[in-house]
Amino acid sequence: MIELIGFDGDDTLWHSEDYYRDANRAFEAIVGRYVDLADAGLHDRLLATERANLKLFGYGAKGMTLSMLEAAFEVTGGRIEAADLHRIVGIGKQVMTHPVALLPGIRAAVEAVAAECPVVLVTKGDLFHQEAKVAASGLADLFHRIEIVSEKDARAYTRVLSEFGIAPTGFAMVGNSLRSDIEPVVRLGGWGVHMPYHVTWAHELENGLEPAHRERVATVDAPAGIPAAVAALRERAAATPAGC
Repeated sequence: MIELIGFDGDDTLWHSEDYYRDANRAFEAIVGRYVDLADAGLHDRLLATERANLKLFGYGAKGMTLSMLEAAFEVTGGRIEAADLHRIVGIGKQVMTHPVALLPGIRAAVEAVAAECPVVLVTKGDLFHQEAKVAASGLADLFHRIEIVSEKDARAYTRVLSEFGIAPTGFAMVGNSLRSDIEPVVRLGGWGVHMPYHVTWAHELENGLEPAHRERVATVDAPAGIPAAVAALRERAAATPAGC
């Protein structure tokens, strides 16, 4: 029986990736003054730099900005001017201060789920930035608990569930990322509601879900579909023998 529902934050409750895409375009415009972007493979170079830096800087705008500075210096062979490095810092600040715009219908969806089952927010990224977004969202009052983690993996979910005293089979996670929101939970024995966002960071597109896992995942295309998907999973879970 599903006893607890988790919700992701970025691109599940509020828009996020669009701002990062805008930041990348601004970054490319700056670096493009020094090199041919196609020849330099800037997109792939930046992605590789961000991945290499995740364990140092974590997720979010601050880590992105530091990786942009590093990639810009390397791609231009150190020729990039200080004024343009300062512009890149400004790009990061713009992402940090973007308005928090909820996905249409998401508050009603969370309220409907919360009326039937306790809900928690599990989001990852920079602590200060995520706290600010949660506060600005106006949704904090709906959640029994808000967890901001550095990585959304089996260890993080296990810790959260153990503190609630709930087995993984009694938990379902709602989110846009198969890699971070869905795969770790279903591998533990839980359930997932996948709501794809119209754009996704390349790092989050990779996942190791297997066909058997898909039976534990419902997919919706908009917040309005979340309550029914959660209800269907709860029925499925109630009919699933223990240990399956």
